[in-house]
Amino acid sequence: MEKKIVFSGIQPSGKLTIGNYIGVIKQWVKMQKKYNCFFSIVDLHSITTYKNNFNINNNILDTLSLYLACGINPNKSIIFIQSNIYEHTQLSWILNCYTNYKELNRMIQFKKKKKISKNINTGILFYPILMASDILLYNTSYVPIGLDQKQHIELCRNIANKFNNIYGNIFNIPKPCIFKNGNRIMSLQETNKKMSKSDKNLNNIIFLLEKKKDIFKKIRLIKTDSKKCYKIKHDNNLGLLNILNILSGLTGIKINEFKNNFNNKIYSDFKNEASNIIANFLGKIQENYYNIREKKKFLKDIIYYGTIKAKKIAKKNLFKIIKKIGLKIKI
Repeated sequence: MEKKIVFSGIQPSGKLTIGNYIGVIKQWVKMQKKYNCFFSIVDLHSITTYKNNFNINNNILDTLSLYLACGINPNKSIIFIQSNIYEHTQLSWILNCYTNYKELNRMIQFKKKKKISKNINTGILFYPILMASDILLYNTSYVPIGLDQKQHIELCRNIANKFNNIYGNIFNIPKPCIFKNGNRIMSLQETNKKMSKSDKNLNNIIFLLEKKKDIFKKIRLIKTDSKKCYKIKHDNNLGLLNILNILSGLTGIKINEFKNNFNNKIYSDFKNEASNIIANFLGKIQENYYNIREKKKFLKDIIYYGTIKAKKIAKKNLFKIIKKIGLKIKI
């Protein structure tokens, strides 16, 4: 029986966080054992927030090195750069023509960004269609995502269904794969929002390449109440509950076990022990990363062979789509 296909990608637009690892990359490592996995570095998505000092080529190699350091195996999974596969943008234009403007305008992330900036570019509006082309191009069955991307997958499914209703069974209808554990690692200081690598307040984030001293500093800054004993409750101490969620996501140990271990300890002891666990875990990833990052030829070879594999499938599937809608384009 042929394995089902998983597609997922991360932008190379900033340093990856501990939230990226727990919510996405850790799940990729597990999924590559069971599925045919396509893991893309989605550089085209990242230029919607392009800056002049944005060194995208170095960021791509940094991101790839972190993929590998965290356990993504290029012998089991296809790893490639989105912009190297031109079929993504070709299919994106086709899907534009089967997407209603009102559907795009309803996207929650677009509406949020429109409130923040008046000079919003159209790439942000059409971002979900490019995302849909990324997914549909490979006959994807499952897309591992965070809760904030659920609406985009619903749009992708709507586009695929609309296309299939017109032309027959062309696209596989992908299902979102949202993991219960670790799908929402929150900001360290502002626990009402998700941890984001684009957050301007760096004290809200633990990066995968964070220095040990900075991990201790950031966790020490988390707000606690005035009680001397550590007795966490679900209705308060949200910052500490978030750290427990991080510890559980990294180690696989249940939150209740950590609660029992830290019960009746003062906050400073809890924070020190939590910082040590996180720093030691990330230390292993960092050691792998710095060893891999020096090997440029090795990294470029992974990109080269991943591109060949992805291109072969993308080209074949796009040809079927073009033929079905009656466009006579030689590929």
